[in-house]
Amino acid sequence: MEYQKKDRITDTILKIVSLEKQAETYSRSLSGGMKRRLLIAKAMVHRPPILVLDEPSAGVDVQLRQNLWNNVKLLNKQGVTIILTTHLMYEAQEMCDRIAIINKGNLIALDTTNNLLDSIKTKKIIFKVKKINEINPLDLNGIRFSYKSKNEIIVSYEKKKHKIDEIINYIKNTGMEIYDISTDEGNLEDVFIDLTKN
Repeated sequence: MEYQKKDRITDTILKIVSLEKQAETYSRSLSGGMKRRLLIAKAMVHRPPILVLDEPSAGVDVQLRQNLWNNVKLLNKQGVTIILTTHLMYEAQEMCDRIAIINKGNLIALDTTNNLLDSIKTKKIIFKVKKINEINPLDLNGIRFSYKSKNEIIVSYEKKKHKIDEIINYIKNTGMEIYDISTDEGNLEDVFIDLTKN
């Protein structure tokens, strides 16, 4: 029995990689980015239980990348194990449940994404103030101050050693008027830098 065109898995796969408009096109006439997406489509045709994607978003524009990631997440929810290689830390952080970090051919970390992020020792707070007053870093037991602009102070501290309210109080006690506070919890790039710095 011949399958109806609408029932073919290929149509779904072409949508996943945003190539449905090129369904009747010869592969040799596709652009480099399209050929890359076609390779992903070919890998999915047989509905494999494990799909290995080697830097699939390289050379893909933002909108296509978003479409690709949404569909990869959908495949993963349906039970397909996705192994992704990438140099983009934010991509790994956003997409993966478990992460292996390889440096110079050596496996230096293998853990859940949450555990790797929890391993970040330092945290940053960015204060926007009306006017910066002098700060004596000797008073604060390892808390580091740097200045992003004439109105922004970046405070780095060990999150297990200090509490955010003590730092806010310290800034207030110097007489500085705070008009905005933002925090930076760190990301996978910080983990990578920390693991590879030695």
